[in-house]
Amino acid sequence: MKIKRRNFYLEFIIGIVVVYLTVLILLFIFQRSLMYHPLENNYSGVKLKVEVEKVKIVTSDNINLLGWFHKKDLNKFKTIVYFHGNAGTLENRIYKLNHFNDMDVNFLIIAWRGFSGNLGKPSEKGLYEDGKSAIIWLKKLGLLEEDIIIYGESLGTGIATELAQNNKFAGLILETPFTSMVEAAKNFYPYIPVGLLLKDKYKNDKKISNINIPLLVMHGEDDQIVPFWMGRKIYQMANQPKYSYFTKFDDHMMEYDEKLVFTLKTFIKSLN
Repeated sequence: MKIKRRNFYLEFIIGIVVVYLTVLILLFIFQRSLMYHPLENNYSGVKLKVEVEKVKIVTSDNINLLGWFHKKDLNKFKTIVYFHGNAGTLENRIYKLNHFNDMDVNFLIIAWRGFSGNLGKPSEKGLYEDGKSAIIWLKKLGLLEEDIIIYGESLGTGIATELAQNNKFAGLILETPFTSMVEAAKNFYPYIPVGLLLKDKYKNDKKISNINIPLLVMHGEDDQIVPFWMGRKIYQMANQPKYSYFTKFDDHMMEYDEKLVFTLKTFIKSLN
């Protein structure tokens, strides 16, 4: 009887281990499908009120990226290059872009590879290449780094931080930034060794000290995807000059209300 009970417990433990290992294997194989969501669409139907030109940006690995370019005056105003998050299309950002119409700023927003009808599959290396290609495209228009403001939203803060290192851009805006993708993933998978499995790590916390340009960090305490403490930590680790816009009730997609828009306008104006 004792032998049967011992065998039962042994088989039970082995079963748990097999299931756990199977989960690890599946997470490793499909991790990028869990990280990148190009087909997710929460577009509310807001109409685009700012005039944009649809442009094509070609990467070094020959992928055509869709971009929306709004040009007021390239000589007079700074130009924002906007790197969006891990889900949705350019249309999902219309409610933000409309506010840029009332600011003294030009902007270029690009869709990542695999997003908004672009070919290719997203990865950390690939998105860094996409971001670099956007900067190169702007420089071909005659812009210098000092004319460009980098804006990263959520996952886009990983690309923004990577590109801003040791460079002389006009400024950097990070909306709902994370410390690293490993730490962000641990919130959803606390019992999984994500540090060993994760391919795309986006180590913002290791790069922020290499940035020496004006920085604005925006984050809401009610963020259910990227914990607020991550944005606050990035701000605390950053070099001066730095500014923060922290709110009590904003979730992950921050509300573009009067206070946030005023903060953006003030920051951008300080760079002109």
